[in-house]
Amino acid sequence: ATRGSILYFLITEMRLVNEMYQTSLRQFLGLFDLSLARSVKSPITSKRIANIIEHMTYEVYKYTARGLYEEHKFLFTLLLTLKIDIQRNRVKHEEFLTLIKGGASLDLKACPPKPSKWILDMTWLNLVELSKLRQFSDVLDQISRNEKMWKIWFDKENPEEEPLPNAYDKSLDCFRRLLLIRAWCPDRTIAQARKYIVDAMGENYAEGVLLDLEKTWEESDPRTPLICLLSMGSDPTDSIIALGKRLKIETRYVSVGQGQEVHARKLLQQTMVNGGWALLQNCHLGLDFMDELMDTIVETETVHDAFRLWMTTEVHKQFPITLLQMSIKFANEPPQGLRAGLKRTYGGVSQDLLDVSAVAQWKPLLYAVAFLHSTVQERRKFGPLGWNIPYEFNQADFNATVQFIQNHLDDMDLKKGVSWTTVRYMIGEIQYGGRVTDDYDKRLLNTLAKVWFSENMFGPDFNFYQGYNIPKCSTVDNYLHYIQSLPTYDSPEVFGLHPNADITYQSKLAKDVLDTILGIQPKDSSGGGDETREAVVARLADDMLEKLPPGYGPFEVKERLQKMGPFQPMNIFLRQEIDRMQRVLTLVRSTLTELKLAIDGTIIMSENLRDALNCMFDARIPAGWKKEITRANKGWALDNMVLCNEVTKWMKDDISAPPTEGVYVYGLYLEGAGWDKRNMKLTESKPKVLFELMPVIRIYAENNTVRDPRLYSCPIYKKPVRTDLNYIAAVDLRTTQVPEHWVLRGVALLCDVK
Repeated sequence: ATRGSILYFLITEMRLVNEMYQTSLRQFLGLFDLSLARSVKSPITSKRIANIIEHMTYEVYKYTARGLYEEHKFLFTLLLTLKIDIQRNRVKHEEFLTLIKGGASLDLKACPPKPSKWILDMTWLNLVELSKLRQFSDVLDQISRNEKMWKIWFDKENPEEEPLPNAYDKSLDCFRRLLLIRAWCPDRTIAQARKYIVDAMGENYAEGVLLDLEKTWEESDPRTPLICLLSMGSDPTDSIIALGKRLKIETRYVSVGQGQEVHARKLLQQTMVNGGWALLQNCHLGLDFMDELMDTIVETETVHDAFRLWMTTEVHKQFPITLLQMSIKFANEPPQGLRAGLKRTYGGVSQDLLDVSAVAQWKPLLYAVAFLHSTVQERRKFGPLGWNIPYEFNQADFNATVQFIQNHLDDMDLKKGVSWTTVRYMIGEIQYGGRVTDDYDKRLLNTLAKVWFSENMFGPDFNFYQGYNIPKCSTVDNYLHYIQSLPTYDSPEVFGLHPNADITYQSKLAKDVLDTILGIQPKDSSGGGDETREAVVARLADDMLEKLPPGYGPFEVKERLQKMGPFQPMNIFLRQEIDRMQRVLTLVRSTLTELKLAIDGTIIMSENLRDALNCMFDARIPAGWKKEITRANKGWALDNMVLCNEVTKWMKDDISAPPTEGVYVYGLYLEGAGWDKRNMKLTESKPKVLFELMPVIRIYAENNTVRDPRLYSCPIYKKPVRTDLNYIAAVDLRTTQVPEHWVLRGVALLCDVK
């Protein structure tokens, strides 16, 4: 019963992650009863109970994970493991909070000083928070004393596989190691969490649950709809129809929305009487019809035994909860990784398509397009390093490109060969490029087309990246066989990115998982300690008010600016900055003061204050403050002036006087590459160094000068999110490699790395 309640409340908590994850108590009890019936019997009571618990946990896990999106499956497994361990007293509540929060709410100035520069500020804060737990009470001393040992361990490729420094290797179990890894290497957190799940729950929980449509269908009955949650680039229609054919059942489908309800009604009536499958696509477009649909299923007196209702829908807040609770949910997402993507593409290629053209170039070109198709999808997961804007490239783009290449080869003059400019233009600007709205993304796509699509691709030495060639095959099966031999895990270099890109991706993944867990924690008043939630926040508010600098006095500001010369460009800018800063200070001060009054009960706790309270307790920035801090800067154009630049050898401290012409810019960070100070050129990033501080750059303006094509034109953005709003300008950087290399690497300069 205890295990049952843990599982049930966890499943119902998942609805806070996504409103489509609704499960009813009835569904859960059904699973509970099945576990009683199906688990291994045993005459010894304690053994029998253990068997039931074991069986039930796994069944509930499989059932729930099937209805979750990929990004939430791991989160669910981790939460399941943590909750069971907390109930077994293997993990304490404060350890759980340290895992999900880290040191986000600490102030660096109030902590003991860092022993050395290479330790990141955030890492140190995490370690200080960690040292409050009994097992880690001396962790800060250990690191200060043996800092070199820790650095050697930290610099290893996979620190979680290596023995830990000092006596920790022997004394820490799998979960405590996870706490340590989370403090040091956010990018390895997920890998260590996987090991923890295997250690606590067993192997079968760490492997993903593969969707088996036939099993899912066996679980259903005529009055239980099957709902597929759609995501980018996935549509289960073909799989459902194929399964129907195999089971000799006819499937008929209607796409809901725009007055299709009449047809849907007719389809339902016919199939409910005569049997067969009805598939309603895109149900989120016909929400009014859903309530009627539910009544039809529940209230129709007799329903044919072979009748099943399949539905597909995107996530929608107004989708009827009761319908979700009575149905079986499953998600069907495009697979992760190049191998899986190519497999999926070639799974849809028929032998006829492979033999459609006798020209020698046809098969290699088809494979190259399939490879490009998987690459553009895979680059999405690397965030702004991959694409500035994540586009929804799909099967239609692939089909259009294949059709174009087929036509192009049919009309080709055999003596002249393929017209590469045409092929590259069609791929980079039209077929795939048609979706692309950002200029730098367009540049990236054209570069991929330029690097891969040329006469060289038919040569024996061509490869996309070491180990990824174009196979010479004659049948679809040969191709699938070759694809199966590709690595399961792709290095980011296959897509043209630096191996460091994986750190960015893994860190983001870990942050999303932990933030989501933090966001769905119950907002009860006690945090397992002696202090209530309100008392903690009141203490924080006092602390912040004490540190908040006083506001600016308007007269004083005016007087000082008068002295400095109010119309100099930098001073105009300074005045605007002071006004903005003043607004932020006033807002923060009023929120904190009102929050203290509301906690004392003097004034009423408004919606904004409630949000501020929750955010401060969770060590996040309140939403009301964020609105004030962002800003958009509209530039002006000097039509025929171009910005020119030279990167100097100096750092900020070496400069004493302004340049004779232009301005010195410092404090820019290079992402995706390193900087060779001696030769003043771009080089590869150092392992684990994601951002490198650039030396001072002198930027000046000239009348139209011709750009040197050998330089890499590097965009500057205000923030790591690379959108048009954050774009400032571009500077030219010197490079030994061809500029295309850095385009694929996604190299940019950032004003701020947070």
